[in-house]
Order: sequence, then structure tokens, then C-alpha cells
Amino acid sequence: MRADIAASLLHSPKVLFLDEPTIGLDVVVKDNIRKAIAQICTEERTTVILTTHDLSDIELLCKRIVMINKGEKVFDGKLQNLKSQFGQMRELNFEVINPEETKKLNYCQWFNVSNEEIEIKQDGISITVRFNCELVPVSKILQFTLENIAVKDINVKDADVEEIIRRLYKHEVTLNE
Repeated sequence: MRADIAASLLHSPKVLFLDEPTIGLDVVVKDNIRKAIAQICTEERTTVILTTHDLSDIELLCKRIVMINKGEKVFDGKLQNLKSQFGQMRELNFEVINPEETKKLNYCQWFNVSNEEIEIKQDGISITVRFNCELVPVSKILQFTLENIAVKDINVKDADVEEIIRRLYKHEVTLNE
């Protein structure tokens, strides 16, 4: 792949089309290819049009995203805009000291939302709470959780780009154009 990219740069193109440049590569080689692509963009001021199914390529290389589904443009904009427009779902992951205490976590009732807006999964002492941060802010979820149960470890996972894209392609969300 590096040789193909190098060969395509021999004539200093203004635009470089790359189709799945990291497909089937190991982690180290993918990283090197991504660095090479970023360097080409910066140093050679080459516009790179990239087709990929690897979301890490998108997050690490792309300033602009154009998503096409069955010939129809689904999204055209910056990754940050994609996240802010469709990335309302967050995940709160934590471990409890006493699994029985989780009965106190009646999120839906407390925040007056449906089960679709706040989903709770428990696996022993590990709890995952998926919630819509536009309806219930992260700070309120954290406060409610920590006030009601003893927690060993906790983290909040930001909007997952893969889930956002899946939801767009499955028409679970619509564009606000």
C-alpha cells in the first residue's frame, strides 16, 4: 500500500483518490499509512478523497465526511458536526460495590423518561447506562448515580461514531437540513 501511495505521488497530484487504503493491514502498518496520508495532505497540500469502512481512518484523517447510501447523500460535513447533530447517546459504565444497590437506580422514573431514552444493563457488578444527554445531562446522571449507590470505578463514553453512522444508514435519525 505504501508503494502504491508513493507511486501515485510521482506526478504531484492536486487530488489523490484512495480506496480502502488500510484494509487488511495490521495495526502498525495502518498507523504508518495514516501518518503518510496526513503528511501528504499537510506537506504536499494534496486533497485526499478517501473511501473507507474503517471508522478509525475517518476519525484520524478526515476533516470533511460525505456519507452516501444507495446513491443518496446522507451526510456532508465535519465529524464534529456529525457528533453534535446525532451523537446524543452516551454511556455511563461503572462497577458497584454491592450489586443489590442497583435497585435504587430508577433512572427512567427519576428523570421522567422512557426506557428508549435510558437503557440499563447489568452484568454482575458491571453496570452500563445508555442515555440521551439532551434529555438528561451527563452531570445529572452522574450525580444521581453517585448519590444513590457506592461505586468502585466509573467512566462516561462519548458518542460512538460507528453507532451514529449505523443509525443514519438505518434511518433511525433524520437530517436537520
